[in-house]
Amino acid sequence: MAGGINKLSALTVQRAKEPGYYNDGGGLYLQISKSGGKSWVFRFAAPGQPRSEKTGRTPTREMGLGPVHTVSLSEAREKALACRKLVADGQDPIEARKGELMRIRLEATKAASFADCALAYVQAHQAGWKNEKHGKQWTTTLETYAFPVIGSLSVAAVDTGLVLRVLEPIWQAKTETASRLRGRIESVLDWATVRGLRQGENPARWKGHLEHQLPARNKVQKVEHHAALPYAELGAFMAELRQREGISPRALEFAILTAARSGEI
Repeated sequence: MAGGINKLSALTVQRAKEPGYYNDGGGLYLQISKSGGKSWVFRFAAPGQPRSEKTGRTPTREMGLGPVHTVSLSEAREKALACRKLVADGQDPIEARKGELMRIRLEATKAASFADCALAYVQAHQAGWKNEKHGKQWTTTLETYAFPVIGSLSVAAVDTGLVLRVLEPIWQAKTETASRLRGRIESVLDWATVRGLRQGENPARWKGHLEHQLPARNKVQKVEHHAALPYAELGAFMAELRQREGISPRALEFAILTAARSGEI
């Protein structure tokens, strides 16, 4: 055919069985694998690459254009034409596609807010948490302290300064809450990094980072122990406790007798 392109027909593509390459012209090939799978590839001389000393030719590259069952012959020809235009402009179609995918990914990153990622994290992990209350605490803590500051911002934009803006106002007055909040922000940002929504170190990490910005929890949090029952009064207390009905008295009695942790009880 004119120009040496469009050599294949839809019937040829359908009937071809032998493994190998079938040239449609203009760099477009039907590729049949040894297992019988059919796909389209575009072969081109890599722009800007020097000629091989052995062959005297510019190295060629192959770019997959999709399987035959998804991409028709006419669609493959349209894709090949777009690739030829890029090559004519001195561009590598494979690198151009990578750049487009990166652009799309960056756009998606800008659209993903910290709040979106936090809620997605909770939804993904709540099935593995001990109880429903734990999940609510997660959400409530973030909604109360983090969302007003960074909730609407792109998750990729959250940096150390923003994390400190969330934590510093409550670090000394509500140290335990602030510590848990820091860990939750760190988990959300790690999740976003794995999903490709942000890059770089986690600005909410403690070791080697925020530990140099905030005082240690044990230095600002005053520990207040519960008053202890005098040992001599324990017998009377146990006798009175056994007169009470319900699961709570039994749990307290079990704790006294076994010294087990409250969480285990």
